[in-house]
Amino acid sequence: MPCPYQDGDEECEGSSVGETQTSLVRTIGRGSLTALMVNSIIGAGIFGLPSLLAGRLGGYSPLASMAAGAATVLIAGCIAEVSSRYEETGGVYLYARDAFGRFAGLAIAWLTWVTRIAAPAAAANLFVIYAAQFFPALGTKWGRLGVLAALVGQLAVVNHLGVKQGSRVSNVFTVVKTGFLVFFVVAGVAALLSKPEMRVALTYPAVRVSDWMDSILLMIYAYGGFEGALFVGGESCNPRRDTPVALLAALAVVAVIYTGVQYVVILTLPGAAGSARPLGDAARIFLGPGGAMAMGVAALVSTYGYLSANLLHAPRITYALGRQGDFPEFFGAVHPEFRTPYVSIWVYAAALFAFAALGTFRWNAVLSAVTRLGIYGAMAVAVVVMRRRDPEGARFRLPWVYLFAVASVAFTAGMMLGMKRGEFLVVCGTMAVAMVNWVAVRGKR
Repeated sequence: MPCPYQDGDEECEGSSVGETQTSLVRTIGRGSLTALMVNSIIGAGIFGLPSLLAGRLGGYSPLASMAAGAATVLIAGCIAEVSSRYEETGGVYLYARDAFGRFAGLAIAWLTWVTRIAAPAAAANLFVIYAAQFFPALGTKWGRLGVLAALVGQLAVVNHLGVKQGSRVSNVFTVVKTGFLVFFVVAGVAALLSKPEMRVALTYPAVRVSDWMDSILLMIYAYGGFEGALFVGGESCNPRRDTPVALLAALAVVAVIYTGVQYVVILTLPGAAGSARPLGDAARIFLGPGGAMAMGVAALVSTYGYLSANLLHAPRITYALGRQGDFPEFFGAVHPEFRTPYVSIWVYAAALFAFAALGTFRWNAVLSAVTRLGIYGAMAVAVVVMRRRDPEGARFRLPWVYLFAVASVAFTAGMMLGMKRGEFLVVCGTMAVAMVNWVAVRGKR
């Protein structure tokens, strides 16, 4: 049954998914779900990617943002229809399991698990880098480890105490960091209109196909993350209705922001390709030193918000696996008082800290980008399988479903052809772990 809304607010009454104290509770409405999607997408990457895109594509770089956004919408459309069939916690793991069988579900679960650890670990590393600009002592070995432990531990405690608390933290940081980025775009456009002499003459270099592929892959990394928010279906008020709307609305908002940021950077910052902090350096030009400092704070806020979103939804992966019998049962434990999957929360927090402490930004970013493509391709096929199997089962029906599915599969396959040897080994290793997992549980219910 859909949950009633409180006085028109996005949060519903705290009704249980089941009827026991071992069940999760539905408290996430459409507005909070949309905010969680946005928060799961916008991390620290947007504060560094504009310079990388400018270096590869020059004046063409905003087109890469738009192209990646369009490709992501194709994939998200497929996922939106599939998600509208489900009310349970589990996200893409459950979708793949129902569409292709138990092994496929486990393979997607492990790919998602790697993605949802590696991407936030990369963001946590960037958080330390930005924080060290304000407090240099944090850049030391022990200072870095202390920041990572405090950052991850505090968010784990918040989410241990209740999904509503975690959702509220996510909402607040979504509003703040989105506001910073919108302010940057609006202020930059206003400066360009009032002072045309500020405008940087764009260059349009000869661009190879590999440059386009590398740039779009970087933007797919930036646009990714929304699939993680699908794992809170069992705690959403009306997931079959709200998830497709939240997903597509979040991507529309992010696409506009990303493209606007790219335009402002390349039009206001000379030598944008060589900047380590392109938003801060651009803001310094049209807003002064205070603008540069504001963008540094924005990077910290954005990264913290991104981590808060992941601590909210990523533990639901192992929770769902435990409840379905594909992981040890204790992963599916629910706290009797706070009604949160507390074991999965703390296991995830420990893994996130380890990846962040032992890895680097680049290493973790590569892991998350590659594994994400495999998930997206599988979901594009799943929408066709489920449509043919049960044409009326989806609450949201994607128009031209076969066109969307074929285009999505072609895109993900084409991007995966550009994998390097190390990235290929990561995917193969993940599949091997999934196979071992499947062999261990295939005889169980």
